[in-house]
Amino acid sequence: MFMFENISEGKNYKSLFNGEWVKSKSGKTIQLKSPVDETTIGEIQSLSQEEVNDILENSKAAQIKWGETPINERAEVLYKAAELLEENVDEIAQIMQREIAKDSKSAVSEVKRTVDFIKFTANEGKHIEGETIGGDNFPGFNKNKLSFVTRVPLGVVLSISPFNYPVNLSASKIAPALIAGNSVVLKPPTQGAISALYLAEVFNKAGLPKGVLNTVTGRGSEIGDYLVTHRNVNFINFTGSTEVGKHIAKEANMIPMLMELGGKDAAIVLEDADLELAAKNIVSGAYSYSGQRCTAVKRVLVIDKVADKLINLIEERVSNLKVGNPEEVVDITPLIDSKAADFVQGLIDDALAKGAKLLLGNKRERNLIYPTLFDNVTTDMRLAWEEPFGPVLPIIRINNIEEAISIANKSEYGLQSSVFTRNIDDAFYIAKKLEVGTVQINNKTERGPDHFPFLGVKSSGMGTQGIRYSIEAMSRPKAIVLNLPR
Repeated sequence: MFMFENISEGKNYKSLFNGEWVKSKSGKTIQLKSPVDETTIGEIQSLSQEEVNDILENSKAAQIKWGETPINERAEVLYKAAELLEENVDEIAQIMQREIAKDSKSAVSEVKRTVDFIKFTANEGKHIEGETIGGDNFPGFNKNKLSFVTRVPLGVVLSISPFNYPVNLSASKIAPALIAGNSVVLKPPTQGAISALYLAEVFNKAGLPKGVLNTVTGRGSEIGDYLVTHRNVNFINFTGSTEVGKHIAKEANMIPMLMELGGKDAAIVLEDADLELAAKNIVSGAYSYSGQRCTAVKRVLVIDKVADKLINLIEERVSNLKVGNPEEVVDITPLIDSKAADFVQGLIDDALAKGAKLLLGNKRERNLIYPTLFDNVTTDMRLAWEEPFGPVLPIIRINNIEEAISIANKSEYGLQSSVFTRNIDDAFYIAKKLEVGTVQINNKTERGPDHFPFLGVKSSGMGTQGIRYSIEAMSRPKAIVLNLPR
């Protein structure tokens, strides 16, 4: 379409620098292939450290004026971006179908949700206000001191987004950073970069001043550490694997950061649960986008007395999931690449070798893993602890509530958990004991609504997201103390 004509020359996608779409000076590119059939869908720029330095210098300079821009004017740019994104839902959703094999329904939903996210962020930003504090509130001081506290931007925000939600999880970093007055350097995922670059052009066309949003594409081995340790980066907002997140935290040293990492979300099902409701939520939570979600249900801990009935309900629903091409109406699509499929297959093979009962699945076509369901998974199996990021669900039978809490908390992860029960006392007892950021009662683990706090503990993250929380994380209080004459 006309709006996106400057992003690429044919299938050669450029990088956004100072309001213009440019190619790498080196001429180096990275070829992208579709997870669906391995056909080439395009190539992105492979930027050098020298080019990254120029981008960050540009971002630093551009931020000064943007940080002085009134919040209502920043908000108007976000409203315009949301409007432009809404006009291009179908085109961007189709790109995601080809680029990351996201099924059509989920792709459209992601873009529409992002429209709402940007609008809400603009609204919320206008309500982030300061305060005035009197000195006489503290013993030994009197009314002659007044502290005027405002919130100011941090500077340059480095936003690193993942392949599974290249539009939504890029916007969830960009929009709060912008409304807070920061400039943003977006490092999109390699696979998923095209979708994210389209989003960047939406913000660019919405009227952002030049340099307030720049993009960086390239190989992490060449520019990754250089990016996260650059002197001009004032904040890092990262979503991705725990392994990479821990590496960034170590390399970046004292740069403040917000991180959403891995998870091993448990669905705990008690004896008195509505099993139909539990089965519906568990299947949706486990297999949506082929399980490639940090908040996917990744294990079921069910009281043995009702396990057979629950498993029958789950098995029936899983057997009805449709597998195929993301451009069709399907539930299960190919994983992002063959390496991801190999990892999932390794977990399946380990569970089988150690005696788990295969109920459905264990069928593979290249990087397409059919929905797989296991019963009688035990804690000596990798599948009980490792995050598959694929369409495989282990069911672990338990004897009581305390056993469920113990197994859930032994995980290195602590993102979310679900509890299914009709007993509100049991629900809150378990919720208080679980070492996670969020507990869902009678619902699948999931992200959102986007103004709710979203966070992980242990190896699942650092800091709190959610629109207001993200704006506050990417700004800071600044106090000016007025000393009045006595």
